[in-house]
Amino acid sequence: MCDAITQAVRHGVPRRTLLKAALGGAGAVAAGPALAGCAPDVTPAAASGAPPPADGARTQLVLLGTAGGPPAWPGSDRAGIASAVVMGDRYYVVDGGAGVLHQVRKARLGNWQSDTEGPLDALRAIFLTHLHSDHVVDVNNIMTAGLYNGLHRVDRKVQIWGPGNRGALPPLFGAPPAPEPVVPENPTPGTREMVDLLVRAFATDFNDRAFDNRKPVPAQLFEGLDVPLPAQVLADPNGTPHPRMSPIPFYEDDRVRVSVTLVQHAPVFPALAFRFDTDDGSIVFSGDTGPSENLIELAQGTDVLVHEVIAREWVESLLPQPRNDAQEGLFQHLINAHTVIEDVGPIAERAQAKTLVLSHLVPGNWPEEKWQAAQNGFSGTLVVGRDLDRIGVGSE
Repeated sequence: MCDAITQAVRHGVPRRTLLKAALGGAGAVAAGPALAGCAPDVTPAAASGAPPPADGARTQLVLLGTAGGPPAWPGSDRAGIASAVVMGDRYYVVDGGAGVLHQVRKARLGNWQSDTEGPLDALRAIFLTHLHSDHVVDVNNIMTAGLYNGLHRVDRKVQIWGPGNRGALPPLFGAPPAPEPVVPENPTPGTREMVDLLVRAFATDFNDRAFDNRKPVPAQLFEGLDVPLPAQVLADPNGTPHPRMSPIPFYEDDRVRVSVTLVQHAPVFPALAFRFDTDDGSIVFSGDTGPSENLIELAQGTDVLVHEVIAREWVESLLPQPRNDAQEGLFQHLINAHTVIEDVGPIAERAQAKTLVLSHLVPGNWPEEKWQAAQNGFSGTLVVGRDLDRIGVGSE
């Protein structure tokens, strides 16, 4: 019985209601202490920070990985940042952090039970919020190992959308001298170029699979595309790092419409947030960002806002005063280019989001109950994201 109560509470059923149903009427309240042995299995985080059940909803959010940042967090089994928007028998991936291919299968998407015919057979498109390694490191696995995980069964090329070429190196933080740039002839390739360069890097593998195994070649399977943004907001990547703009729709098929806006992740530029609208409702992904008026506009009235979060307490313990130039640069990036716990709830409230889902958790190994402070200032439902959580949007 403890297991049943634990699972039901995790899915939002009040504990008192369960006890009354199980033991009968008002007597259950008095009998509550007799079930005290169940209590250790139901932490405050699980009771108030768990997602409502998806229960067959046609549009669903699936959290494939919820860890933020490049560290492989000790003591944590969270996979790298990635999510999926599921619409019926099709899905769309947002970001491609470490382990995304395995997580898609664990999430039972596509033909997940087949050894080689899925689960990528149902993948329609990938959307990258920015090109930091923790968001793109396993996109390559979808492109390459995907040949033996159902990618060859897609009915049209998988589009890989993301930011375009920055056009200039970021400014130097601290005193000169500046480091020598990596690949100075093209130091900031965008998504289209990144996909093309990955194909070149793995040409040996692709050719072996094509000539020996008769698998299709990359041009038949996927393509990299830069999200189109107005020239005026891209004109000066080292000026105002977060130009004000309104959302722009840029992708649409018979299931979803996707809109984009710029967010604040300086010195990274451009950094993007996405909104998915279906006939059932909407899901917004903040990407990596500090507080952003653009994001609040994009997320107005959304059913689910998936927002990154960082613990300022952890940053200050990691980089205590006094700090040298390198440490100060990292401190300022972490605090200003991400959103601290205290700010997330008010942002979701201003956006009038119904549900706030915390993901891209930094640090990825913090106690779950500490993230509950994000409820402050937010009147909707808070979910502290866990890998493979599902959240339904709209009715069945």
